[in-house]
Amino acid sequence: MEDVLAVYTRPRDPDYPLVCLDETSKQFLAETRVPIPMKPGRPARCDYEYERNGTANLFMMFAPLEGWRHVKVTDRHTAVDYALVLKELADRYFANARTIVLVQDNLNIHSKASLYEAFPATEARRLVERFEWHYTPKHGSGWIWQSPSLVSYRPSASTAGFPINRPSPRKSPPGNTTAMPTTPRLIGTSQRPIARINSSTFTSN
Repeated sequence: MEDVLAVYTRPRDPDYPLVCLDETSKQFLAETRVPIPMKPGRPARCDYEYERNGTANLFMMFAPLEGWRHVKVTDRHTAVDYALVLKELADRYFANARTIVLVQDNLNIHSKASLYEAFPATEARRLVERFEWHYTPKHGSGWIWQSPSLVSYRPSASTAGFPINRPSPRKSPPGNTTAMPTTPRLIGTSQRPIARINSSTFTSN
């Protein structure tokens, strides 16, 4: 715990940006009835019934002192997916940094070994040396760590967001002649309004 707190008290240094990383799984829910759009004096209305429509994984990267965050959506959160996220951090988003100060939890894939699983040894070693590795305490990451709060908030934070390639195969219910929408609701830790889905990443500067 003291290690992470000490990292948080460091002054901002563009050569050594602080990046917090976390991931979470989100479920997609498809509408089974066409929502009724809002009208003057009346909010939009959606039926409570839904259809499960697959899941996606969200990698949240948050650099609080840089005023930067980025969400990368993947089908899974394997060691290789994690390694590819680190490569993007090192070679795309913070390519000019000398060392990226990385704060993350103790999930099994959050290790240097994941880079060696995804890349040849020389490339893996190069990426390992691009990061300064810090881990939150196993039973205290929820309150000491800045990324989880953003992950839980993200589904309602914007209407730009997540890729959908799992359209609902269901047709409109009997008696309903309007075609069913294929854009699902995104349901996760925050039960908020429908998030419309149209891209694979979200970046805020």
